[in-house]
Amino acid sequence: MQIRKIAVVAASLAAFGATAAVGSAATPTTTKTTTAAAQAATRQFEGTIVSVDRSARTFRLRDSQRGTVTIKVTSNTRFQRVGGFAGLRAGMTRIEANVRRSNGAWVASFVERSGGGGRHGGSDD
Repeated sequence: MQIRKIAVVAASLAAFGATAAVGSAATPTTTKTTTAAAQAATRQFEGTIVSVDRSARTFRLRDSQRGTVTIKVTSNTRFQRVGGFAGLRAGMTRIEANVRRSNGAWVASFVERSGGGGRHGGSDD
């Protein structure tokens, strides 16, 4: 009876060890996947345009919480209420940019001028 218990415990420990080895082997792959997903995740910056580089198709945006970032514009970038890339000017305020990390650069998927106020068709009655 005692030998049987020892055999069961030994088998359980062996199974646990194998599971732990598989779990630890899977961890680096999971971490790499998570890191890649985090880098590709969309982020949002909002602030004032500091400068525009037309030849490089980039602009620098000063976000009060995250600091100043350089954002690249591509042919896939959509614009709203700013007149496209040509409409961006240094000093413009309330500019929002949805960006993702690509090859070490922040690439804009969407750029718009936020706010605007107004009632937007609502009724205060």
